[in-house]
Amino acid sequence: MKQLPMHKSIEPFGKDIFVLEMDETHTEKKIPLYADGFTGFVYSKSDSPFYQQPKGKKLSDFYLYGQTVEPITLNVNGAFKLICIRLYPFTVRMLLDVDPRILKDDCYDLRLVENAGTQYTLKKLEQTDDWGDIVEILADYFNNLLENASTNPDYRIKLAMNLILKTNGTISIKELRDKLCVAERTLERHFLKEIGVTAKQFAKIIQFSSALRQMTDTYYVNLTEIGYDSGFSDQSHFIRSFKRFAGKTPKKYLQQISL
Repeated sequence: MKQLPMHKSIEPFGKDIFVLEMDETHTEKKIPLYADGFTGFVYSKSDSPFYQQPKGKKLSDFYLYGQTVEPITLNVNGAFKLICIRLYPFTVRMLLDVDPRILKDDCYDLRLVENAGTQYTLKKLEQTDDWGDIVEILADYFNNLLENASTNPDYRIKLAMNLILKTNGTISIKELRDKLCVAERTLERHFLKEIGVTAKQFAKIIQFSSALRQMTDTYYVNLTEIGYDSGFSDQSHFIRSFKRFAGKTPKKYLQQISL
């Protein structure tokens, strides 16, 4: 995986850009994906289609995905190039006016979008393999969608989202309610409408993602320390939450990535 600089025009709406590529033909690649709280644009070129497992769903080469909650893999045979622009989760409803709950663990085929220069964008994408050019083309398309956007994100939900991200998911729902001056039921209902999961679920996802990042990036891994550093009250709580989103225990995950 390689990261590219975020495009200036997308910065207020996006977290980062990463690319994946493989040149080997006749080789199957399984790309594991876990909950991280973000949505994103994906564009790919490949010898054969990508499939989302365990659903067995054949994916478009150009789509916007929603909240990932269940662990999934993207399976592909042969050489491929894939670019993903990770976006803040309020962008799904804002850009496409699609209920983000529908896109939980799913995606929206952008080839179906009309009146945003979709076909022109795809034609330009097919004519280049340069990552810098691809980012520029995708940024232009993003801004076309933005110009046609018919809804604006709820500023309270954006604030709640930012507070959850800033605290790596450790902020309590009571603290969020107090800062936003809203009732818990109102917060959860509006968060679900804008993001696709409740504030409580989103916080758990971000807390898990923080622990996963530490485990992946740290040379020496002490699971007990990571659990406490990520705000889990005890080791059993950490293991249960990790298994919920990764489909395996922290120990099993470490064993697999060290192979």
